[in-house]
Amino acid sequence: MGRIVVISTGGTIASRWQGSGFAADADGAEVMATAPLPEGVSVEVVDLFSVNSPRLTTAHQLTLLRTVHEVLADPGVEGIVVTHGTDTLEESAFLVDLHHHDARSVVFTGSQRPMGAADGDGPGNLYDALLTAATTRGLGVLITFAGRVHAARGTVKAQAVALDAFADPSKELMGKVGFGKVTVLRTPVRPEPLALPGMPEVPPRVDMVMHHTNGDPVLLNAAVAAGAQGIVLVGTGAGNATPEIVEAVKAAIAAGVLVALTTRVAAGPVTEIYTHGGAVDLVAAGAVPTGTLRAPQARIAVLAALLAADAPEARVRVLRQALAAGGPVLVSA
Repeated sequence: MGRIVVISTGGTIASRWQGSGFAADADGAEVMATAPLPEGVSVEVVDLFSVNSPRLTTAHQLTLLRTVHEVLADPGVEGIVVTHGTDTLEESAFLVDLHHHDARSVVFTGSQRPMGAADGDGPGNLYDALLTAATTRGLGVLITFAGRVHAARGTVKAQAVALDAFADPSKELMGKVGFGKVTVLRTPVRPEPLALPGMPEVPPRVDMVMHHTNGDPVLLNAAVAAGAQGIVLVGTGAGNATPEIVEAVKAAIAAGVLVALTTRVAAGPVTEIYTHGGAVDLVAAGAVPTGTLRAPQARIAVLAALLAADAPEARVRVLRQALAAGGPVLVSA
């Protein structure tokens, strides 16, 4: 099936006991030594970094993105597997997917249990990811975990510690792995890929602000004051807040801040139903609804738009392009 490059970035799959808890400290060769290889697959390892994924920065993620593109510049590579911590895997995978223009698969995986655990899930997940990378084409960036294959777009960490950690709450399962075979159940819809961004000395700041009962604009305004170039507003319900927050969104957008609107609800799209501070008013104020993308991936889409363009209008166009495969539901009066 060919040559697969494994890019190692750390996470639980590379973690060992540190005396008070687990932390990533194993290199890619050590991680690979835990797993059998599918028949016909050869592996090369790129040790990019080894950190717990909550510590990842935008600079880490852009380095990973560029490394993926550099590896795929070799036509002899059949696919890529990225081993990654599960806490922020959904963010890195989506960033790579937004810029992925190659038919070859990039497959993210990791584990919920540390290296060397008697009941560890890392070796099985890694085997399945290698098989997926070697045998699938044209599906974009994937997440293979616990015998399931997910599209990067829309997939979130849905379980904090259970082995079946990932799901797309708004869509059916994309595929599964079993008996040495990958079965694809549906083909994900993806927009045109974005151009590979540069490596800014200071990446743009993008903050997330969640609405709740008794919520006010204080944190949103604080994000603007802290220099945020982008904000993801996490609304209630189908993407709702208050008239006061609508006014704060208007002011932020007038100051050149890119604002996206998502919801804290697990499944379903942002939908323009309610006024008096609801999604109807927030979208009218200039917030861009993110469809079924939840806050972490919505933030990545905003980040990608900021990296792609300088003018506010151009940034909105890029953000809408990035969201095109999962747009909002519009309710007619």
